Amino acid sequence: MEAASDFTMWALFARATIIVKLVMIALILASVWCWAVIIDKLIQYRKARREAEIFDRAFWSGEPLDGLYDEIGANPTGQSQKIFAAGMTEWRRSHKQDGNLIAGAQARIDRSMDVAIAKESAKLQKGLPVLATTGSTAPFVGLFGTVWGIMNAFIEIAEAQNTNLAVVAPGIAEALLATGLGLLAAIPAVIYYNKLSADADQITSGYEAFADEFATILSRQLDS
Repeated sequence: MEAASDFTMWALFARATIIVKLVMIALILASVWCWAVIIDKLIQYRKARREAEIFDRAFWSGEPLDGLYDEIGANPTGQSQKIFAAGMTEWRRSHKQDGNLIAGAQARIDRSMDVAIAKESAKLQKGLPVLATTGSTAPFVGLFGTVWGIMNAFIEIAEAQNTNLAVVAPGIAEALLATGLGLLAAIPAVIYYNKLSADADQITSGYEAFADEFATILSRQLDS
């Protein structure tokens, strides 16, 4: 067993009770999970912004929309491309064989793009609840570990009938480590949840703005 004078992280963990150890392990796993989500989302959002910029340039390049649609296909991989493809697919389906449009084409096109935006928004938001949950619960889980550890530390002090600081300090330090791990998991989770939520909303707003512009273009063609 580790010496009581050893206050390294591993020594504090090794001396802790089984309940406190389980709390610490859970917080460490939660922290790792959060960082995995954070890194994944940062990469995903960067890729989504880059894809949106590239497609935006292609969309406003002056190339005919039918030609652009034929180029990317009905099932593209990019998020902006999927929204465009959803609108164009419904646009083509709304044409009769004689070239006339089926009534209600504009509403159907708008709904198709709204569904595509909702799907892409859900992908952007996926994983963020993990950060929110960890940020809100990790400090309390760590506090539970601390309370449990301090309770056991006081029991050991009472049994030893010795209140010397050298006897009290190790048990208190072990207990406080759980709170430290809880904060270590919660603080980055809260910070990045707020940042990533704002980024997701911004990207989704870009999709909605594009859908509105695209719908306006199609509306002009419908009126003409």
